[in-house]
Amino acid sequence: MKLPLSDNLVAAMQKDTGSGDVSPSHVGRVRHRRRPNETATDGNRANGTVLLVSDQNKYKSMLIRTYSSLWMIGGFVFVVYMGHLYIWAMVVVIQIFMATELFNLLRRSSEEKQLPGFRLLNWHFFFTAMLFTYGRFLSRELVNTVTSDHLLYKLVSGLIKYQMFICYFLYIAGFVWFILTLKKKTYNYQFKQYAWTHMILLTVFAQSSFTVANIFEGMFWFLLPASLIVINDIAAYLFGFFLGRTPLIKLSPKKTWEGFIGASVTTIISAFLLANVMGHFQWLTCPRKDLSTGWLTCDPGSMFKPEHYFLGDWVPQWFPWKEVFLLPVQWHALALGLFASIIAPFGGFFASGFKRAFKIKDFGDSIPGHGGITDRMDCQMVMAVFAYIYHQSFISPHNFSVDTILDQIVRNLTYEEQKSLYQQLGEIFRERQFMQS
Repeated sequence: MKLPLSDNLVAAMQKDTGSGDVSPSHVGRVRHRRRPNETATDGNRANGTVLLVSDQNKYKSMLIRTYSSLWMIGGFVFVVYMGHLYIWAMVVVIQIFMATELFNLLRRSSEEKQLPGFRLLNWHFFFTAMLFTYGRFLSRELVNTVTSDHLLYKLVSGLIKYQMFICYFLYIAGFVWFILTLKKKTYNYQFKQYAWTHMILLTVFAQSSFTVANIFEGMFWFLLPASLIVINDIAAYLFGFFLGRTPLIKLSPKKTWEGFIGASVTTIISAFLLANVMGHFQWLTCPRKDLSTGWLTCDPGSMFKPEHYFLGDWVPQWFPWKEVFLLPVQWHALALGLFASIIAPFGGFFASGFKRAFKIKDFGDSIPGHGGITDRMDCQMVMAVFAYIYHQSFISPHNFSVDTILDQIVRNLTYEEQKSLYQQLGEIFRERQFMQS
């Protein structure tokens, strides 16, 4: 039989020392302090973070990501095969999913029960922004699609002419709607949601609208940048998975220098090679000037015509190729590859910091192993803006062309004014023929 005094003494010893010197039969479960020379046995740690190479569940995670990636790549290839209009539809669907995920970040069910129809107001602003953005970017393509029907042509031309006014009126209607729905106890929540909605519209449309512009400039300028981001993401994951040891940035603990460097080299090489492959298909290089889905043929332009390069003394004698044929666009592809590997990943780092601010792991769970749609589009949006600006700055001709002048005529002149212009041009041509004869 144990004396109460001994029990008290043991308890006091446990409290004072916290060591494991006391027999478990006397005091039950005792917690040990980790000694300075002890290390975690479940994997290597760096800066307090378990790296991917030591993750016990990494192979299961890899299988899930691979399965989802194959489905996404297969679906993407099918949509590209279907054509420009279907890719635009895909971008619209992605925008809707992104907006849904971002709207839900600050949503509070308790507050919205007191505000019936408040969520509908967010979507009103969303579709108003969509009408404004695509009305500006795709007005030429829309007009060219309906030129065969006179009534429809006049209707569409009128809508395009007054498109900015219509969008402004819709926005003001939403603004008035918001003011009329303000309630005394929810002012703070409502104004936060109003500001949050506008930030979402800026994030989603200001960047993804450039994606649509790239599509109709020639699918090459959409497909190559998007493919480079996918290649960079996959290469970074694989290099980090098998070789990653050194953490890259605290915002993304599983990102490693080995993955970053390996992905950069892979992406730049892939850009140079992919540009050569894609540049030989007119389906990818020709711009789409309407919203039809027919096959495309065009003069590919000097950027997509092979040029001869004699290697000569640049290569050793045993090297089998003394001359190569390269497309000029391949040199521009190197700039895209460099941006995709060095700068675009910071879009992902920004998203990681954003998620940490909201204490969430992913924006959604619509893609197994990847998170939400927004988690996949962070780098793509940064890349799309750069691709559009680069194309307009270094690729697109800046002088006036027949297509540019016709576009201005169709967009800014009425049907009667266009007929008058046609008649005046005819008179000018007849006078010149008479003078030459």
